[in-house]
Amino acid sequence: MLRTLDIRDILIIDHLSLDLGEGLNVLTGETGAGKSILLDSLGFVLGWRGRAELVRQGADQGEVTAVFDLAPDHPARAVLREAGLPEPEEQLVLRRTNSASGRKSAWINGRPATGEQLRALSDTLVELHGQHDDRGLLNPRGHRALLDAFAGHDALLGKTQASWRALAEAEKARAAQASALAAARDEEEFIRHTVAELDKLDPQPGEEADLDARRRMMQGAARIGEDISRAAQALGGDGAEGRAGDALRWLEDAAPDAGGTLDVPLAALARALSELAEASDGVERALDALQFNPHELEACEERLFAIRALARKHQVAPDELGGFAAEMRTRLAALDQGDAALRAAEESARAARDAYDKAAATLGASRTRAAQALDAAVAAELAPLKMERSVFSTQIDTGPEGPEGTDAVQFVVATNPGAPAGPIGKIASGGELSRFLLALKVCLARATGGVTMIFDEIDRGVGGATADAVGRRLAALAEGGQVLVVTHSPQVAALGATHLRVEKSVTQGQTLSTVVPLDATERETEIARMLAGDTITPEARAAAKSLLGS
Repeated sequence: MLRTLDIRDILIIDHLSLDLGEGLNVLTGETGAGKSILLDSLGFVLGWRGRAELVRQGADQGEVTAVFDLAPDHPARAVLREAGLPEPEEQLVLRRTNSASGRKSAWINGRPATGEQLRALSDTLVELHGQHDDRGLLNPRGHRALLDAFAGHDALLGKTQASWRALAEAEKARAAQASALAAARDEEEFIRHTVAELDKLDPQPGEEADLDARRRMMQGAARIGEDISRAAQALGGDGAEGRAGDALRWLEDAAPDAGGTLDVPLAALARALSELAEASDGVERALDALQFNPHELEACEERLFAIRALARKHQVAPDELGGFAAEMRTRLAALDQGDAALRAAEESARAARDAYDKAAATLGASRTRAAQALDAAVAAELAPLKMERSVFSTQIDTGPEGPEGTDAVQFVVATNPGAPAGPIGKIASGGELSRFLLALKVCLARATGGVTMIFDEIDRGVGGATADAVGRRLAALAEGGQVLVVTHSPQVAALGATHLRVEKSVTQGQTLSTVVPLDATERETEIARMLAGDTITPEARAAAKSLLGS
């Protein structure tokens, strides 16, 4: 519910603060007094497209602030959450400025906001209905949603939307399977050859490093083997160890006659012989370890080079060849099973298609029944509005399929018997259009409740009993909610719960517009003026009292 509209330096408004209440709020005033400026200002703060030049002449900046009461379950809260904006406890404050240079800025609850965010909120806050209404009932893009809300199609829509998502997922899976199978078929020969090649070589993790180490050892053995063999010859046989042994025997023979002088050399020589024996054994063991078959080196190098070549070919590390082989085997298995998987995916897609078609058909049939009920309800409303010869029809055609089904819905009218029907915004004249919109809105009130409804001169071209019928329907729409109507009809104005008059004055050569809330006496005078013009006669005042029921 719109609680307050504060306007500063917009067109011919210096500053005014407009307080609105529940029920029917009527806005009256002479032509040109500035009633449309209020709607322009409200549209500006809601992010709607409107006049390019809004700032009052001589002002640096124009500003509009709108305060809305929000119930705990108001749909605007979902818009705020989606936009990442804070939710208010009770009131939503929208503020927007327009500088003289044309720069616009906006805030939602004190946080900077975009025009797109304002427009998203406005769809949950305000409905504007009038002869130039392109955001509400005249917009065919919203007719299907209005019919669904009238019929209470939440469950059917939910089922259709779910089946549409399931169909999209099934079609995506089928297409992916078909694409994968086609790609696999193109690479089948390569995959089979790669798997055979990898299976034949069967590289193991860490094998490349082991082969490289063995190869380096065998290559090293070829270079050092000769030197080690010479060392073995120098130590053994007639070498150092043999000569040292001879020396030890000679000294042992001479020791008894040497008087102990050979004891130290004998001990040292014995230790040397022991070390020489250990060295000789070590060298022999080293020679044994370096012994290899030359063919073994050739085989080692051949496998090492094969592993490295295969790794380069497939652009993976040697240790990753095993994982690559597993991947190729998986692709080969998928290829072998691809036809069966594709058939399964196609069957799933067919089942999803059948489910969607059934849900869309059920929804379409219900829409047809709801359209008949809506047409009958609108026809019942047209008679009191003196349009009993006009025909309203909800036209349902086949449209592109989507999450909301396959129906294209449009409201069409015929204003005279036998005349061709056409879009409501193109066929009806100004007065007829207003009454069509009112009748339709009355019937759709349950479907579009919870927002502030604004009717801009929707009673233009009607008077007397018809104007009274218009006013009573506006008052009925306002029960439990809020309706703001810009009107020139005294019959409509008399039914308002709150009456506001727009006045224009010239001060110091400057034209300014303001809004004045009317008390009971002022209201009687205003309705009398609407009946009689500038000169209020006793008869007009009496008629005003009669309309007000006072």
